Amino acid sequence: MAKIEESDLRKLHPTQLTVGMIVVKDKQAHLTTLSPKERSEFMRGHAMPAVRGPGGRLYVTDHHHLGRAALDAGLATAFFQIDGDLSDRDSSDFWKQMEKNHWVHPLDENGVRHYCTHIPDQLGGLVDDVYRSIAGYVRDAGGYDKVPEAFAEFVWADFFRRSIPIELVRAEFHEAVAQAIPLAKSHRAKSMPGFNGK
Repeated sequence: MAKIEESDLRKLHPTQLTVGMIVVKDKQAHLTTLSPKERSEFMRGHAMPAVRGPGGRLYVTDHHHLGRAALDAGLATAFFQIDGDLSDRDSSDFWKQMEKNHWVHPLDENGVRHYCTHIPDQLGGLVDDVYRSIAGYVRDAGGYDKVPEAFAEFVWADFFRRSIPIELVRAEFHEAVAQAIPLAKSHRAKSMPGFNGK
């Protein structure tokens, strides 16, 4: 089991471009209801997997929503555990290895792929993709199962992006979620990660 360590939140670097800000705000609200001791225990219990990169910099590969929520809630530190050490690589080789290991996902809020160098340097630079929030809410409602594969929510976000108009998502978010749940259980989603069809 990897050792859990603590870091300044501003020193944790993302490996994606976007988060669902509705989900971030929900997590932020939850954190603000906890006492300082409870917050620390919660964050330790949800340690972010990270890879050590060039110069010893820490790149988180999951829990970006929680990291951004903690930052927005005013927390100074968060917990992480090292899943890989690529600190001996130069920047170009580092990102190639990150891609090979599926530890990076540089898609923007429109589902368009970018070079890894476009990823923001800090969690505070992540931008909103409202379809990531749809994906999170649908999963929480049992629309599909959480899976260990990295970045499955991006796949679901793109699935919903192709079927639910952005105007509805922005104007009536919960109605969009209500439409997305049966869509996630339909035959159209059979090849999706975590499909449960229940």
